[in-house]
Amino acid sequence: MVTVVHTRKELAAARDGLTGRVGVVMTMGALHDGHETLLRAARERADHVLVTVFVNPLQFGPNEDFDRYPRTLDADLEICRRAGVDVVFAPPVSEMYPQGQPTVRLNPGPLGEDLEGLSRPGFFHGVLTVVMKLLQLTRPDLAFFGEKDYQQLTLVRRMVRDLDVPTEIVGVPTVREPDGLALSSRNRYLSAEQRRAALSLSAALRAGAEAAGRGEDAGAVLAAAHGAFDPGTPDARLDYLVLTDTDLEPGPVTGSARLLIAAWVGATRLIDNTAIHLAPRP
Repeated sequence: MVTVVHTRKELAAARDGLTGRVGVVMTMGALHDGHETLLRAARERADHVLVTVFVNPLQFGPNEDFDRYPRTLDADLEICRRAGVDVVFAPPVSEMYPQGQPTVRLNPGPLGEDLEGLSRPGFFHGVLTVVMKLLQLTRPDLAFFGEKDYQQLTLVRRMVRDLDVPTEIVGVPTVREPDGLALSSRNRYLSAEQRRAALSLSAALRAGAEAAGRGEDAGAVLAAAHGAFDPGTPDARLDYLVLTDTDLEPGPVTGSARLLIAAWVGATRLIDNTAIHLAPRP
């Protein structure tokens, strides 16, 4: 049975009743199979699982989709029950920000202003602020984040390390549809034609990974990925396609790397990424 709480006081009481290792999965709701994978990962490693469901206004820009972002709490609770979640914290905005939007926010540093941060100014200030608040409120031993939001995962790991937060951050691999599309709550915005165009993101990543698998260098990997991005509709346009090291720093020339992509498909912005390995130079 899932205990559903909406206030800090209720959360504190429910959290005090959880013994052993506690894992938290932070979500904005609209749960799908990718979230279920996070819940199962938490269930495997923790004695108790706590889920947060909160659409955070701090991470939406003035022209983004805060008002239309899907809110499906009843369906979300059913998924949580199926996954064996113990507690769901689903606060209103007034409970998370009782004095209104906070004037003090976490600065993500230079990485937070690149990639997603460059396209969405202030985004990671809002993300890290709410993640830190939820870590303080839920006091987990482990927190589980999907690798699809790889820049978010990287920044949360840095924040926990730099600010001495006693929580282990666990990355969980991206879950995909059979045709390769990464699962996302925003996929429900796509028309049938736009969904076909959205496959260009995973096609680009697959082409880059295949080039790396053939022993191609970084330039050839990026060229292959760019060449495979063919949305087939004027509705889709590339935002960025980059190759970095595993910490999202420039490079590398060889070794473990990350290929990341973002694109607009109609009015919906999608992101994806994959791990690759660049062979040593001969």
